[in-house]
Amino acid sequence: MITPNEFKSGVLIKFKDGIYQVISYSRSRTAQRRARVLAKLRNIKTGVQIEESFESEAKFEEVEMERKKAQYLYHDHVGYHFMDTSSYEQFALTEEQLGDSALYLSDGLEIDVSYMEGQPVSVEPPMFIVLEVAETEPNFRGDTATGGGKPAKLATGLSVSVPFFVKTGDKVRIDTRTNTYVERA
Repeated sequence: MITPNEFKSGVLIKFKDGIYQVISYSRSRTAQRRARVLAKLRNIKTGVQIEESFESEAKFEEVEMERKKAQYLYHDHVGYHFMDTSSYEQFALTEEQLGDSALYLSDGLEIDVSYMEGQPVSVEPPMFIVLEVAETEPNFRGDTATGGGKPAKLATGLSVSVPFFVKTGDKVRIDTRTNTYVERA
């Protein structure tokens, strides 16, 4: 059994009539009230995302899952194709199964795949990935006064804010937990 206080991203729980993966969570406590956990959950079978608020003492059955390493190969009309790095078996996952993780996939990327009852159900990209900047606005003299950034679209379709000195074609390191720019690679 697991309580909402023990939630971590990627944990699978039995909730309502299905199995849900915890995508994100936050804890809150107001004066003279019990602590609550607001969680964003994704149904493993349908891919539908929901937000739920739980009392911190609620109990859920945690679903056992196995993790294996896999390499991302390519994307087509069937889905996103991967290869298990230990057995060399290939499998495909749909966009609904991947959710936002699809925005981090680049050719040859090694990721963790979660298996439930022998079937792959979700992927977890590495903490930091390197992607190429597909398009961004050019620099203008004097842009550094605010110390901010500019929007950039990466090769996978992910949009992040980058410093003004980053140009189209540069490779940047992205933190997948927060979707933020870390450094130029």
